[in-house]
Amino acid sequence: MSAPVSSPPALLNVTIDGIQVQVPPGTSIIEAAKQAGTLVPHYCYHPSLPSPAVCRMCLVEVEKFPKLVPACVTTVAEGQVVHTQSASAKKAREGVLEFLLINHPLDCPICDQAGECELQDYVFQEGRAGTRYANEAKRYNPAEDFGPDIMYVGNRCILCTRCVRFMDHVAGEKVLNVSERGDRAYIGIDASKQLDHPWAGNVVDLCPVGSLISKDFLHKARAWDLDRTASVCPGCSQGCNISIDTRDDTVVRFRPRANLEVNRHFICDTGRAGYRFLNRGDRLEAPMVRSDAGQLVVADWDVALAAASAVLRSATGSAVIIASGRASAEALGHVQRLTSHLATSAVIQVPMGIEAPLEGIPNLALRAERAPNGRGAEMLGYGTDVDAAIDRAAQASVVILLDADLDADQEARLAGLGGALLVIATVPPEGLRDAVVMLPTTTMAEEQGVYVNRDGRAQRYSQAKAAPALARPAWWIAAEIAGCGDDDADVPADASDAFRMLPEFGGLRHADLGWVGRVVAG
Repeated sequence: MSAPVSSPPALLNVTIDGIQVQVPPGTSIIEAAKQAGTLVPHYCYHPSLPSPAVCRMCLVEVEKFPKLVPACVTTVAEGQVVHTQSASAKKAREGVLEFLLINHPLDCPICDQAGECELQDYVFQEGRAGTRYANEAKRYNPAEDFGPDIMYVGNRCILCTRCVRFMDHVAGEKVLNVSERGDRAYIGIDASKQLDHPWAGNVVDLCPVGSLISKDFLHKARAWDLDRTASVCPGCSQGCNISIDTRDDTVVRFRPRANLEVNRHFICDTGRAGYRFLNRGDRLEAPMVRSDAGQLVVADWDVALAAASAVLRSATGSAVIIASGRASAEALGHVQRLTSHLATSAVIQVPMGIEAPLEGIPNLALRAERAPNGRGAEMLGYGTDVDAAIDRAAQASVVILLDADLDADQEARLAGLGGALLVIATVPPEGLRDAVVMLPTTTMAEEQGVYVNRDGRAQRYSQAKAAPALARPAWWIAAEIAGCGDDDADVPADASDAFRMLPEFGGLRHADLGWVGRVVAG
């Protein structure tokens, strides 16, 4: 006899600030309040960390309860009525803020966290107009070096312990602790260790004030100088969701963006430092075409596209495509369409590295495959054996390089082949100056596109900065080459339309993926 199928638990009816919501059993008041459109102020609480209820900032009033309760660890009950803005709750939060400010330095003008500091925000929102304390605040040493990229400024610390709990329970490396007690307490570090875990940079994001700071970002920009863009990390096949922060068209940092299905609220330090290639100054900025004299000369797009189209139309036999693992699905698909009339060998580069899992989060790791779109390339028919593709290039009538980062030996093997070489690149390859055409393309920060991660989830990323000079997205270049001289050609209007035209993705558009992606492959 088969076991009965258990039905999902009934939802609980809860009223928060006059708004009734339904939430599953076991939901904390702080999370239920979000469903009612209310953000309960908090410091120690974080949805991906255990809750110790030490900051007392999230105290709320629950009817029929004898006293205020912390919303982060109190679960809802059927018929519960919660007031987050009652006089007693607001008075309690005001008192917490007053105590926090007794010893907190007023160094906001020089603090990197200014403009995105939760202490600033809540004091402005709910704090007292002035302090009742006149004694001089205690002071620690100005800063302590915690590791390769992290400094600790004890003066600013409010002892929320997020950093300690992240290292203990999520990273699985007990490096940090709360040293001393009472008003002498501070965050200490094991004297024999450094904060050099592959995911340690997340403590900077978790810190609600400017106590834990990144040396890499130090004094680069103020929060109000930055433009933030939703994107996907190009560092590996995990596909962590990130925000790209730019200042004056320069990428200054990557920060994690929440996606509970992929990376929760975290990114690894390798991905965090991966923004630097987006600011290279040696970019290919204009199309180049080989002249009658045998030299590559600058040309406008019409001339360059016509030259590339002529090469492809006259090609017979076979073709080879070697692409970067950072190329978008749109770029890979439309470049591949250029050689649909030829026997094509298409491959992407998949650099390999060391895998570094985040112990406390299942299925989250810095993956060994350092190609963010490896699964998307696989769906489009791309392989991964670059050396074999280079061997086949000797017999090919045309070879297309799509932003491939070849080493000197690989470039030497491709140089001087009988077939025509078309290069679509962000940086011109030094060893392949015999190309027929070189076309400047954009990086992932300068275009819209889609990556498919190792779990088959298609995720879109947005343009964060302007492309240099005449650089264009690779899908646009390929579509324009394909439609050159054909007024009836179906040329995509934008990146979303280019994605729709790829049959492997079932006609989906970018909007269909939302901001957390959609599984498109099993």
